[in-house]
Amino acid sequence: MASVSEILEAKSEDVVRIEGDASVYDAVRRMVENNVGAVLIANDDQIEGIFTERDYLRRIAAEERQARETIVRDVMSSPVIVVTPETTVDESMALMTDRRIRHAPVVADGELVGMISIGDLVKYTSERQTFQIQYLTDYITAR
Repeated sequence: MASVSEILEAKSEDVVRIEGDASVYDAVRRMVENNVGAVLIANDDQIEGIFTERDYLRRIAAEERQARETIVRDVMSSPVIVVTPETTVDESMALMTDRRIRHAPVVADGELVGMISIGDLVKYTSERQTFQIQYLTDYITAR
């Protein structure tokens, strides 16, 4: 059964982070610069929370707060749902769908080792299905 570790092999190990006392504006800029939908709020290697596009929409835009004046710690999501490298792709999809989240840090032995998104899971699943279809097609037509 496929696990999160297989997805991490194809991704950069860099996880976009920001400190909790940074402004929401700085967090959004960092997300845009890195073309990601979430930043992890971490103090050293301790995960404090996560700030996502959805957090911005719900807690900044909808509440008409000022992004430059609001600190991330005040509007981040916490506690953070995490997975391990051994978590299966199916389990990760189910967890993220059930909890209605799009990003999950990957933690091994208490250490942050990466971040996955629902998009990563869908892409991986789609690629595997395409490979399996091609394999079966080749098998059937080879007869």
